[in-house]
Amino acid sequence: MAIKCSLASVLGVLLVLTLLYNPRTVAGQNIPAVALFTFGDSNFDAGNKQTLTNANVAQGFWPYGKSRDDPNGKLSDGLITPDFVAKFMGIPIPIPAALKPNVDVSRGASFAVADATLLGAPVESLTLNQQVRKFNQMKAANWNDDFIKKSVFLIYIGANDYLNFTKNNPNADASAQQAFVTSVTNKLKNDISLLYSSGASKFVIQTLAPLGCLPIVRQDYKTGMDQCHETLNDLAKQHNEKIGPMLNEMARTAPGFQFTVFDFYNVILRRTQRAQNYRFSVTNSSCCGIGTHNAYGCGLPNVHSKLCEYQRSYLFFDGRHNSEKAQEMFAHLLFGADPNVIQPMNVRELIVYPVDEPMSEVWLPTTSATVRASDSSSSASRGYEFY
Repeated sequence: MAIKCSLASVLGVLLVLTLLYNPRTVAGQNIPAVALFTFGDSNFDAGNKQTLTNANVAQGFWPYGKSRDDPNGKLSDGLITPDFVAKFMGIPIPIPAALKPNVDVSRGASFAVADATLLGAPVESLTLNQQVRKFNQMKAANWNDDFIKKSVFLIYIGANDYLNFTKNNPNADASAQQAFVTSVTNKLKNDISLLYSSGASKFVIQTLAPLGCLPIVRQDYKTGMDQCHETLNDLAKQHNEKIGPMLNEMARTAPGFQFTVFDFYNVILRRTQRAQNYRFSVTNSSCCGIGTHNAYGCGLPNVHSKLCEYQRSYLFFDGRHNSEKAQEMFAHLLFGADPNVIQPMNVRELIVYPVDEPMSEVWLPTTSATVRASDSSSSASRGYEFY
């Protein structure tokens, strides 16, 4: 018995020493302490737009930040999705805006900027290519190559390209639409390749939302409360269908390239079609703004916007950005959901996947059905792919 107890004690001591010896592990999760870098548009902008423009941007003022009484440049009533993902990764602070001076970027940074695009030259913003180049300018002074290789690179971009295209080409036929989608997705591939050549290896790509269901789009195109703008949703679906195969090919040909795809399109669609299941009361208009869908002008000084009493009952806080409650949901899905939501692995699995090891799984097209939704508490269009 004494021998057994002594052996157990020795093993216990060895286990404790092993745990203490690895200081770069997140307590309680057994995942490496790495960084989160975000790129894209206003959905992930942590305050960069404020730095790029001399104007007073709406997101710097109340009622943005309403839930935390802290207007801080984020287009939400509180935190945004990357902030929650960072928390789940054990990062002690919200992801800072990379363009702001004197911020702590030791565990990552946001390079996303409101109004960003893949194509063209957005005014007082940055294309994804320019964001990647800004990352490269900051890299040597802040992060070593090994740390970058182990860290997560989260990207959401493309919505502004399609919103602008549809506005400027209202009568574009199918072949023009397909050609534009090809241009956008080819540019996305090139920019991801640039980021990969900069040392990144772990990518999370978020598919586009059903853009035709954004409150600002419903309002601008006068769809009414129960319909979405089909043209924009079709463009988003065409774009999304190219993402998985494109990344599969990159993983096959680029050594050490690892990725996952977050099906944001259907995440939003489920909430517009079955709002009550997700504890939302309003999914077709926004909490803050004016107009038929309260979708315009939130935070603008010359606009007397309406403001809902309880923002947590809304899927959208303003005309195109989600409430903090919804953003926290998205982060939970990113970090730990099953392959019907994010595949071939979730963010936690991507973090612990061995660096430089070829992926053992690939992205696969999901089996989906077309449904017609008619829920009085939601506002879904017709004929969408839905799980």
